[in-house]
Amino acid sequence: MKENYLTQENIEAFIQSAFKEDVGEGDHSTLAAIPRDQDGRAQLIIKEDGIIAGLELAVMIFNSYDPSLQIEVFLKDGQQVKKGDIGLKVKGKAASILTTERLVLNCMQRMSGIATKTHQLSEVISHTKAKLLDTRKTTPNFRMLEKWAVSIGGGKNHRFALYDMIMLKDNHIDFSGGIEQAVAATRKYLKENLLDLKIEVETRNLEEVKEVLRVGGVDVIMLDNMSFEMMKEAVRLINGKIPTEASGGITEENLKDVAECGVDYISVGALTHHVKSMDISLKAY
Repeated sequence: MKENYLTQENIEAFIQSAFKEDVGEGDHSTLAAIPRDQDGRAQLIIKEDGIIAGLELAVMIFNSYDPSLQIEVFLKDGQQVKKGDIGLKVKGKAASILTTERLVLNCMQRMSGIATKTHQLSEVISHTKAKLLDTRKTTPNFRMLEKWAVSIGGGKNHRFALYDMIMLKDNHIDFSGGIEQAVAATRKYLKENLLDLKIEVETRNLEEVKEVLRVGGVDVIMLDNMSFEMMKEAVRLINGKIPTEASGGITEENLKDVAECGVDYISVGALTHHVKSMDISLKAY
């Protein structure tokens, strides 16, 4: 786990919160129908082609609920899978397998869908230097796993939340009175609060790009909703001095053209908010 948000503490907190939501006072269906000492076994079946994600998490979920469960994993997160592949097998108390089943599947299905989409779009721009970024357009309380899935699929994580990076967007700039005022106020704030955060500034036209270059003190320049011609000119003006991020209106159809403008990063909100979950099931055998 490379990303700093993927700590054992954070993952365990998510698992416990998810169990509280799903199990609550008890899984009464299982408690009613399944003897506590009954053993069982099940296998995770991949039902469509794609990139698998969430296997590491699945093991953590099983172990968190019942450490006595025995899990055998056959695939790795980020691996290309085909319909019919077996991701893992689990055996032990049948009741524990039944109670954990839905949480494992909910996480893995969505994470695998995101990883698959990220991989597909990354392939489209693999001939360029551009890298895909996710955004904060995530499902509340599921962001950590969605960003984890983007990383597994070959994308890069943008800022995790509002607290780990400064992003001065159009409204910040307009309310501040302009780019120079917004950047100056931000640098003053960071210094006074002893914060070491990167600053990204959104630009909407070439005049704003020129102003950011003049003002300086910025780590990333966002090129927002620009035409291909304007974006190419912006990249030429910036000339590698500051990393660039293309954003706004990015689709699967125009992604290749945006990447070929020469930007360093392309942020795509659809990686996390507009994906189809992978079809995966957990079946007794």
